[in-house]
Formats: sequence, C-alpha cells, structure tokens
Amino acid sequence: MSADPPMVIPRQSAAGGLVFEGLTYAVEPGFRPLLLDLHLPPAPADGAAVPLVVWVHGGGFHSGDRRHPPETVPPGALWAALTGAGIAVATVDYRLSGEARFPAQLADLTAALAFLRRNAATLGLDGGRIALWGESAGAALAALAAFADARGAGERSAEGADGAKGVAALVLWYPITDLSVRSPLDPDSSEGRLLGGAPRELARLAAQASPVAQVPADPPPALLIHGLADVTVPSAHSERLHEELLKAGGRAELRLVPGAAHIFAGCPDVPALVTASVRFLARELGC
Repeated sequence: MSADPPMVIPRQSAAGGLVFEGLTYAVEPGFRPLLLDLHLPPAPADGAAVPLVVWVHGGGFHSGDRRHPPETVPPGALWAALTGAGIAVATVDYRLSGEARFPAQLADLTAALAFLRRNAATLGLDGGRIALWGESAGAALAALAAFADARGAGERSAEGADGAKGVAALVLWYPITDLSVRSPLDPDSSEGRLLGGAPRELARLAAQASPVAQVPADPPPALLIHGLADVTVPSAHSERLHEELLKAGGRAELRLVPGAAHIFAGCPDVPALVTASVRFLARELGC
C-alpha cells in the first residue's frame, strides 16, 4: 500500500485517554485489511510523546483476537495497566495460519511497527520507545519481530528514522520458542499448519520461525514468565530462550510460576504477573 489510510476518529476512554479502534496498518492483496487498536493514556501535562507497547495475541497461530487478552486476565485489564503507567498500547491483527503461512505473520508485525513509527507524531507516540508483549504463539511472533527489528536498526539509523535502536524491551508470556519440538512429525499441529508441513520436514523454515534460533547480537531486554505446570507449552521453551539471550549478551529475566498451567491457569495471582510485566516495561521504556 503506497499511503496510510485516513485515521479513524478516536473515542475517549474512561480514564481520560483516547482509543483508536480499527486503524488499518496494512493491506495485502487477496487478504482482509490488517487492523490495530491504539489505547492512549491521558495526554501528559508537558505534551510529550508517550512510549508504546505492542500487544500480540496468542491462539496457536490459527485463532485469537487482538481485542482480547487470555481469559485469565479480566477484559481491558492489560490495556488499563499500561495506560495507567503512562504507556500507550497497540493491539494488532496478524494473518492466521489458515490465511497465510509463515513468514507472513512476521511480515505483518514488521508492517505494524513501521506504521506506528511512521505515524508516531500524528498519534502522540514516541517512535523511539516501543516494546513488544506477546503470549503463547503471539509471544513467539513478538520475539521474532523484536529480533528482526534489532537487525534492521542499523539501516534505520543510517536513514535517520525513529526506532533506530530497535525495540526497547520484550515481555514474553509462556512463549513457543522452538517449533521443532512439540509435534515434529505432525503437519496438522499448530506448528505444522503455520509452516505448511511437518516441522521436521521443513527444518530450515522451522528454525526461521523459532526464536531460540533467531536471537541477534545485543538482543533487547526481555522478561519471560512461564508456568511450571504448563503442558501445552512446557516451561523449557522459556528456559532455552533465556539461556540464548544471555549467551548473546542480552539482559533477560526468567520468572517460573509454580502450579501455573498454560495462560497461567491455576495461578492464584495473575494480576501480580500483569503488574510485574508493566513494571518491567515502564522501567525499560524510561517511564
């Protein structure tokens, strides 16, 4: 698409900020328009641009909705926690595996980051202070987008563009970090449908879609939170990525939650995990 579509008219949130619903950030021929919602905190008294977190939903790459966090988190709680800390949050669509195979999903998140940086001044955002936060499959995509963004930072720096230093921080909730291990021979698994075949038969593509194999030099600071009772995506996924981030010279924190299954089911205090995540992001974004 050669130019961004007109901005939608925002509504005011209960907290006094603005909410843009259904901003078109990309149009791919043959596919539905890709949308994002943007929740802004109340405007700072000094008129300064605000930092941004991009939320990437989960759903096994084949389902999910940008508007809804996991069911263990009250509706709207994530957005309110971020805007309450003075941070904007964009919740983004991406093409699901029934619509397009990998790397289309990574291309979508890259396009979303580019749209938000390109329109940062219009939207009141600081395009140089952007973080990513994802859950499950969305956490895998968030990590891949952040790592790809880090590699592209040099090119943006040469162009004098916002975000020249890359994504500032990364929060990953129970991420899928290695697409080759859960169902290596099953083309109908979540990973198989994303890749277009059994992961073991598409080893190179599976590696390209696996955060553990894509960690760049000097990765962004990361917080990984994973339930120790998660049998859907075992905590070894986060443990391995944590190790790779440290090996690459990054700053990474790993928090393992006893008794918590996937989406933190069984965790008695999910709000505390939200608070810890927002606190980490606020610190790394300089709030």
